[in-house]
Amino acid sequence: MRSIGEMARDSGLSVSALRFYDRAGVLVPDWVDPVSGYRWYAPEQSDEAGLLARLRRAGMPLADIRLVLAGWAGADTDLVRQLLQAHLRRLEQGLSDARGEFSTLRALLDDREKPMTSLRTSSARPALASPELAAALDAVRFAAGTDLELPMLGGVLFDVEGDVLRLVATDRYRLAVARAAVTGHGGPRVQVTVPLPLVDAMRALAGDTEPVRLSVDGDRVTLETEGGRQVAGRCLDQEFPDYRRLVRLPAGRRALVEVAAFREAVQAGPVRTGEVREQDGVPYDVSVLGVAEDDTVVLCEEGDDGQDRVAVNREFLLHALDAGARDRLVLEFGASTAPLAIRRPDDEDTFSLLMPVRLDGQA
Repeated sequence: MRSIGEMARDSGLSVSALRFYDRAGVLVPDWVDPVSGYRWYAPEQSDEAGLLARLRRAGMPLADIRLVLAGWAGADTDLVRQLLQAHLRRLEQGLSDARGEFSTLRALLDDREKPMTSLRTSSARPALASPELAAALDAVRFAAGTDLELPMLGGVLFDVEGDVLRLVATDRYRLAVARAAVTGHGGPRVQVTVPLPLVDAMRALAGDTEPVRLSVDGDRVTLETEGGRQVAGRCLDQEFPDYRRLVRLPAGRRALVEVAAFREAVQAGPVRTGEVREQDGVPYDVSVLGVAEDDTVVLCEEGDDGQDRVAVNREFLLHALDAGARDRLVLEFGASTAPLAIRRPDDEDTFSLLMPVRLDGQA
């Protein structure tokens, strides 16, 4: 007999997934301890679990998976072959439909009128306090993307409007926003995306106390101290997405956490590891968070997948806690499918969002 942990390790399905498939009647353990409720599987069920994992990775519906598993070991495999072929046809048709929709979308993008005024030119040279700029860069740098296929996300957006500089970074899975006050701008809104090497050079220059000035001339951005030291380079050619649309979230339930204690709990607490736990080919751990009745944040155990829970990449959560740079932070929970917001209690304009991770067994 094999324990549920051994079955999870050998099949690539997580423990919570195996529990779900047991409840769904898809892969029922050979024996369940009547006292402890612990599940035990027969050796031959290991092959079934591996088959189930493959079918789920291929996106086959559970109703069809039941039939495939029922007919897999039989003498007549016609039904199994027909189910596999039918699912493959659906996938191919879905891909064909998606290609058609994307072709239309690309045509619509090509036909859009370009803005009449450039957001990359400014005659002003707004001034900033070095410590404030450094803190804002620290608050967003962790969320910048590194995917070469999405070069527009491989930097930090500098968005100057009025007397405010907003810094924004996202890699699709997380987004961070911070702000710093500027003086001497007074012109139209200016937006440039600064590549990460130049961002890091700016952060090093802003480590001193003397004020700095930001200037944008076409595709070139410069940060200069009053003493004449400067870093400069070209902006990214690609346009950064409209982050203001991305941060329009309904108000959620807020809970205050003591960062040091909460960070320690996240590091030592329960994580979800399993079948759908890779990002760009890199495996990662998942933490599931919830809010108790007394408004404290709790780390949920395996199987505790209530509607008021949200699952996030554990490493991303730890990065966001560090970037918050406060002893206390506010975690804002919406629906389980909505991003988790991490905010500073004293600064609503500096925050990060973590995209939720789909829990096993959810549709």
